[in-house]
Amino acid sequence: MTVVYLKIQKDHQRFRTIVKGRIREDLRKFLTRGELIGKEGRHLISIPVRGIDIPTFRYGSNDDAGVGSGQGKAGEPVDTDGAGIGPGGTEPGRHILEVDISLDELADILGEELQLPRIQPKGKHRITAEKERYSGIRQTGPESLRHFKRTFRRALKRQIISGIYDPHRPRILFERRDKQYRSWKTTLKPQSNAVIVYMMDVSGSMGNEQKELVRMEAFWIDTWLRRNYEGLESRYIVHDVRAAEVDKHTFFHLREDGGTKISSAFVCARQLLENQYTTDEWNVYLFHFSDGDNSSESDNRECCRILQEHLLPRVNLFGYCQVASAYGSGNFVHVLDDHLSGLDTVITTRVNTKDDIYDSIKAFFSPGK
Repeated sequence: MTVVYLKIQKDHQRFRTIVKGRIREDLRKFLTRGELIGKEGRHLISIPVRGIDIPTFRYGSNDDAGVGSGQGKAGEPVDTDGAGIGPGGTEPGRHILEVDISLDELADILGEELQLPRIQPKGKHRITAEKERYSGIRQTGPESLRHFKRTFRRALKRQIISGIYDPHRPRILFERRDKQYRSWKTTLKPQSNAVIVYMMDVSGSMGNEQKELVRMEAFWIDTWLRRNYEGLESRYIVHDVRAAEVDKHTFFHLREDGGTKISSAFVCARQLLENQYTTDEWNVYLFHFSDGDNSSESDNRECCRILQEHLLPRVNLFGYCQVASAYGSGNFVHVLDDHLSGLDTVITTRVNTKDDIYDSIKAFFSPGK
């Protein structure tokens, strides 16, 4: 049974490797699939993978008649009593296989395909966390930690030395003294903490289509940053002419019908960072999503001033993503490019459709900040 189990495990691992290869091939498509985001769980997400059949056993005789057998002629209807009416068929249909993979696995695929460098955290690592690491072997322990290979090797060596091992009838009998168990020790590991502050314009020009683009991009931003940091917090700020911090659900579903004053979000973010996140203990990421419409040129200048004087000195990265809207002016990205283009902590992208999310994520994280 052990041999069969190991063979099945090996085949299953090979199947998962094939699935991951398909995900890599179609990564741009998977980045834009709404059902993938909708099935996000705490640790696992479910990705629909078309065109891959998991191996299965089928029992029964192989002499059943079906379509393509018998006296029928080409073009003759299969059922003359009514199209599509009759008992259920016996042949399997084409189904979509859903494969669960961890967020860490998905983030690794994302990083490999986009050629994203590992992020180098800035600031001091003052926060530590206890980590248990298997570091040795001992003679006692729970059976769940028994080291099979070492135990087998030790029993085999004992039987060979004692002369009771028969190579023609190999049989290994374990004794209590043969058993080896993994041991562990608790270590203190420096933990790099990070906070993402998402800011979004929720004025009348930002509709459901724009929020869906933001939701998808925010998911992949979270996925990549969580792979790079032990501790990650997400905060959410919405604004029209006024700004306020909200929870995640409100962030993606709130819609107002007022005007837009982008500087209100930057002021709110500044207060949040100054009150709760010190620069030497936290790696800070700011992302702002808007259709580019702002109330005035004077507020555009105020935004640049707040960024330069108060926000950019504190952050690893400020990313501005402008989503297309039929009602927005699309001007703010030009303001940032004109006034802050020389700063390596500022990156701007445009997302007009779901297909642009792939390039936007790559632009944000290619510098490895």
